[in-house]
Amino acid sequence: MRVTFKVWRQNGPNTVGQLKDYEVDGLTNDMSFLEALDHLNEQLVLQNEETIAYEYDCREGICGQCGVFINGRAHGPHDNMTTCQLHMRSFKDGDTIIVEPWRAASFPIVKDLIVDRTAFDRIIESGAFISAKTGTAPEANAIPIPKSVADAAMDAAACIGCGACVATCKNASAALFTAAKINHLNKLPQGKAEQHQRAKDMTWQMEQEGFGSCTFTGACEVECPEDISITNIAEMNARRIKAKWLG
Repeated sequence: MRVTFKVWRQNGPNTVGQLKDYEVDGLTNDMSFLEALDHLNEQLVLQNEETIAYEYDCREGICGQCGVFINGRAHGPHDNMTTCQLHMRSFKDGDTIIVEPWRAASFPIVKDLIVDRTAFDRIIESGAFISAKTGTAPEANAIPIPKSVADAAMDAAACIGCGACVATCKNASAALFTAAKINHLNKLPQGKAEQHQRAKDMTWQMEQEGFGSCTFTGACEVECPEDISITNIAEMNARRIKAKWLG
């Protein structure tokens, strides 16, 4: 299998980048997309050229670090899938595949396909935790939680923080990410004590990081590998308003 990769190359946030063409042969349908990039980098090493910088960790669709734009779509052509779960059988022999980093001012490019997503870390640090004494684990049924509530909390907790929602949003909004992190804890009894402060602090930090406003186009939900619903954003907005009224 032979394809042409058009890969974004950029040395840093303050340098000019460009798409560069690479013809790659010897690929197979069973190769993952990241294995194909590995194959390309091996080729570049043999040619004494600088390898392409990109991120990955788990290669199991858990961490989301692998996220890139592939042919104009976050994570590639399939719904609810991370880049590392994508295989070359999704492309045809002779295809041209355009690979770009996440595009958002709040995600400055570090190098090539790697972007700085520490803005997400700062949002988490601002309130995505509970203040509770640790110790012996309580009995499982000590705090009854309705199944519907537990399911909704776990659905929100499924967010892996990959940044696809930001990159695909025309406003570069982090509303879906922030909403998922707020709602996960605010739905559970353990998170109730700080629910109002959490809603205020995390949304404030989101704005300080320079992310855009949400206009409910739904693009984030479509590209989210965990299929997190934009109803979380509506719930976050309601929680934020309530928090302001209650101080």
